[in-house]
Amino acid sequence: MALPLIYNFESVRVRWASTVVAVLGIAGSVGVFVAMLALARGFQAALVSSGSEHNAMVRRAGATSEMDSAITLEQLRAIEDSTEVMRGADGPLVSPEVVVVAALPLAKTGTDAMVQLRGVSLKALAVHDKVKIVNGRFFTPGLFELTVGKNAKNAYRGVAVGDEVKLGGTVWKVVGSFDAGGSAFDSEIWLDANLLNATYQRPTGIHQSVAARLAGDDAVGALERRFATDPRMKVRVERETDYYKRASQQMTTFITVLGSLVALVMALGAVFAALNTMYSAVAERSREIATIRALGFGEGAVVLSFVIEALLVALAGGIVGCLAALPLNGLVTQTLNFQTFSHLSFAFRVTPEVVGWGIAFALFMGLVGGLPPAVRAARVPVVVALRDL
Repeated sequence: MALPLIYNFESVRVRWASTVVAVLGIAGSVGVFVAMLALARGFQAALVSSGSEHNAMVRRAGATSEMDSAITLEQLRAIEDSTEVMRGADGPLVSPEVVVVAALPLAKTGTDAMVQLRGVSLKALAVHDKVKIVNGRFFTPGLFELTVGKNAKNAYRGVAVGDEVKLGGTVWKVVGSFDAGGSAFDSEIWLDANLLNATYQRPTGIHQSVAARLAGDDAVGALERRFATDPRMKVRVERETDYYKRASQQMTTFITVLGSLVALVMALGAVFAALNTMYSAVAERSREIATIRALGFGEGAVVLSFVIEALLVALAGGIVGCLAALPLNGLVTQTLNFQTFSHLSFAFRVTPEVVGWGIAFALFMGLVGGLPPAVRAARVPVVVALRDL
């Protein structure tokens, strides 16, 4: 037979002062834990959302990222001629792209940071259909013009529409800005691929990667098999989302592990606060517990009741911690993308999954902090306690 829940709620209410201390301790740990998970999820989402399930990315075989890849003009023509690639009104939907990292001063500090320049053609907007021009216009091929991602525009100085920027010894004019839906493209600057190669003295006709719109769901596998038998095509073909998902893993893991360690250190303090609260409750309620036992409630019922009480306190702390971290959702921050060594702006993402992990973490602390006192409560000598009544 179990004790009614109203008993636990009343006990928490009566001992509100010590309960508040435990709740705040757990809330602090949960808040940090949720914030770090939201940071990791935001970084991952920014990269993964850069890719499309309908696109394939082609890079040099053995290349770990776009930065160390190279696609020749001959290989580009073979990709464009493939039947697995979708055709549009202006030909195959293929975007050959050049990637360069350059230094620009940050808007907040003025210190130089690395921004990723992506050389593209007009077809890039058709292939990367999440990218929308929101101010000004797209650059004109053959002219020294730039189109800037919305996050890059806010992160760096001198890249507003109408400004002139010196890159690679050449002066470029910012003619527009785009919104890429919160993806990593929002932290980039786009310009003409041929001019970018020429400015940074790179070989003409060489691109780091090629993004191609697929003609069907199974086209990426067919394209991979086609190129595997072509001696010219020493390339790696994969779905675009798979590439960006893998690119996010290292930094996501680092943030998650670091955040978890910080939260665990704080959790030790929260657990001790919960232990102190529950042990104090046991000491104060020894006669009460003995009376309950005398009424016929067994040791298991007492243990369960005290564990439930600890979980109620932990749940309250978890909810408070999650609510405290909720304003971070959508907050834009910056970090270094170790894959490209460029700055990446992204937003915290406090998702239902992250909140769920926060509540679970709080309940775990409540269980660890509540179980030992619960066992002690069940072992209170009934006869001795009743004799003091």
